[in-house]
Amino acid sequence: MTRFASHQTDDTHVVLGKLTSPYGVKGWLKVYAYTSPIDSIFDYPEWWVRNGETLSRYSVTQGRRQGKGLVVQLEGVNDRDAAEALAHADILMPKEALPALSDDEYYWHELEGLDVFTQAGERLGRVNYLFETGANDVMVVRGDGDAIDKRERLLPFLPGDVIIDVDMDTQRMVVDWDPAF
Repeated sequence: MTRFASHQTDDTHVVLGKLTSPYGVKGWLKVYAYTSPIDSIFDYPEWWVRNGETLSRYSVTQGRRQGKGLVVQLEGVNDRDAAEALAHADILMPKEALPALSDDEYYWHELEGLDVFTQAGERLGRVNYLFETGANDVMVVRGDGDAIDKRERLLPFLPGDVIIDVDMDTQRMVVDWDPAF
């Protein structure tokens, strides 16, 4: 599984991260990346930035780790005021620009919305989102009216152990999980 783009925003883009606040006076911005490793967000030399209802394309002039986080300078953003105007904007990437994966790898946004079933055929709900814990990735599966109950379950994303099958064509995932847990 690949944790490269975790938040789906629409049918054409995924959210790779967020510009959080200005860094210094020369137009640099702090970056919160949803990629793993976090600095792989710099693998893309151009970013689409959604600031409110406006979607603009920026070239990444420079980017680096700064302490435990990341900072970036975008082309045309040359002072603190310009950086402040982009604070809290989302960093987007067109889905077609994401690298192709092998058959047993998935982007998080591809797993969100899949129906989750036990091996016995009991529907637990849908994958709402995933998050990283350090030990392993975790799926949040929310029950709904068609599920066995409306509980929210946290399932470790462990292919071959908990995750038995992922079928993107049918939008189904089969898990080895006790529904009572």
